[in-house]
Amino acid sequence: MTKKVPLKIAIAGHPHTVAIRDGSIPIEGVEPEFVNVQPQIGAFRRMVRDVEFDVCELAPTTYIIARAYGAPFVGLPIFVVRRFHHGGLLIRPDAGIKTPKDLEGKKVGVRAYSVTTGVWTRQVLIDEFGVDSSKVTWVVDDEEHVTQLKLPSNVIHAPEGTSLAEMMAKGELSAGFAAAAGIGRTGAPTGGWKEVEADYPDLLPNATELEADYYARTGVYPMHGTIVVKDSVLAEHPWIAKSLFDAFAQAKKEWLARLDAGTATTAGDKKYLELRKIVGHDPLPYGLEENRKTIETLEATAFKQGLTPRRMSTSELFVDPLAQ
Repeated sequence: MTKKVPLKIAIAGHPHTVAIRDGSIPIEGVEPEFVNVQPQIGAFRRMVRDVEFDVCELAPTTYIIARAYGAPFVGLPIFVVRRFHHGGLLIRPDAGIKTPKDLEGKKVGVRAYSVTTGVWTRQVLIDEFGVDSSKVTWVVDDEEHVTQLKLPSNVIHAPEGTSLAEMMAKGELSAGFAAAAGIGRTGAPTGGWKEVEADYPDLLPNATELEADYYARTGVYPMHGTIVVKDSVLAEHPWIAKSLFDAFAQAKKEWLARLDAGTATTAGDKKYLELRKIVGHDPLPYGLEENRKTIETLEATAFKQGLTPRRMSTSELFVDPLAQ
């Protein structure tokens, strides 16, 4: 029997990946060593800076930026987190913001400029509402994962020792991203976060309706949680791309059956049940062709937003595991 290839793997414990992590669904030909990083964002940083893992779940924008600067790992079209981004940008009621265009000339808080939630939301603001992102001052209070990233001149850092949540409360920001992407937390990812209340109105209160219309018109379904593999692993064992894809697909198939049966009832499961109303039965589509439009949109908007130094093709960014 051929010896299995040992791989160090860092993926989060989603309901549709836990069967891979606990070994009940094997990765053919692979002997995995699963590394638990809490929160997974800590693994993002360790991967893009030190290439610590053979396989890692990364935020897709972080991955695209890293790849543009020569990172020695490549994406597989396995996206283990999805959601739309018309909601989640919160505004102060006294900031004079009635429409997205009113963000121009204002200060908006986001944990880091390259946070995928921020990038996808800016894509909506730019492409759907005509916002000139360069006229918004983006205020950050954390480092960027990719150290080579050169930030645009309209990105500034919050004063040392001050959180975005505090700035929003004082009126020093006109708007900010909800939850961990902005004003819903304090503290650095590597030092532990403290969640804080962010009770402000949403810029787009009819976000769900807008998201359904957006998907119907564009076919773009924003992804998070991209699986990447070291180039050196695939150079020596190209079949590993399909082994990983098959394992993730099987784990998802079993999870979808639980959704259908009504036995998957976590908050995350309920989120995807709601997303089914917009995108159909499979709220986590894997595969290159199924995701080409979304990949192309994220790559284009990352360049437009000044996050990447050059344009990249889909074939440079993703391996097609079904072609291996």
